[in-house]
Amino acid sequence: MTVRLGEVLTAQGVLTAQQVNHILERQCEEHKPFGLLCERLYGIKPEVIEEAWANQYATLTRTIDPAVEVFEDRAKELITRRQAWQFRILPIRFDENELMIATTQQHLRRALRFSGNILNVPLYFVMTSPDALGDALCKHYPLPGFTAQSVSEGRTEHITRAAS
Repeated sequence: MTVRLGEVLTAQGVLTAQQVNHILERQCEEHKPFGLLCERLYGIKPEVIEEAWANQYATLTRTIDPAVEVFEDRAKELITRRQAWQFRILPIRFDENELMIATTQQHLRRALRFSGNILNVPLYFVMTSPDALGDALCKHYPLPGFTAQSVSEGRTEHITRAAS
């Protein structure tokens, strides 16, 4: 069952069911993205739409355990240790032409933005737990002073210095 963006925004209390129906009607007329119409018709901030979209995406993709995945060097070489920790992303491998990247639901929005702007390859995200992501980052992108718990702590202020 697919969770629709309007359902996510309604569950979060951002929109009412009546507002979602209004947006859907306008979407049929204007052929514009749902999120764009939310912004224009109801003044919803783009960050709120992005967060809802990330929540929707997390429900649609699978959850993995990085400890049992096969990693490819060519995938791991696409980012630096600093970027891996700063954006909480873990490139794993290419499935045909698409790069599989793991992150947590909490970090998905930021990971999507970084990856979409910086990585010039088709990609898709899979979810993992903060502990599993932390363990994998420690193994594949070790950074002095960072532990598996650093993923949940949100520590990023020392990443630039530690990676230098």
